[in-house]
Amino acid sequence: MNIKNIIGLIEKLFLIIIAIFTITAMAQEILSTIANHHVELKDLLLMFIYAEVLGMLGAFYASHRIPITIPLFIAMTALSRLIILQGKDGDPSILVYESTAIILIAAACWIISRVGLVSENE
Repeated sequence: MNIKNIIGLIEKLFLIIIAIFTITAMAQEILSTIANHHVELKDLLLMFIYAEVLGMLGAFYASHRIPITIPLFIAMTALSRLIILQGKDGDPSILVYESTAIILIAAACWIISRVGLVSENE
């Protein structure tokens, strides 16, 4: 067994661990939400992040690469959740910075999708 195969095996092992931990965290969030008898937007966004992580793992296993837009979507969702968690009492300048980060990430996704369409048409 050469070093490339060993690294590939370790990578697959870590991806399985990430999937198990993600499913566990998702189950804990669902049980917590059921116990609280209350669903909030922050809970839904967190579950969406978990679903995107699982989608990213699925995309990796299907194509052996991760489309760059998936982690960018996760980042936008995480920033949105952070804004919601801060509430009304947060520093307005931080809200501007986080919102600007979301806009920049969205622009990057748009550019990547446009570049992908151009390279596919050629």
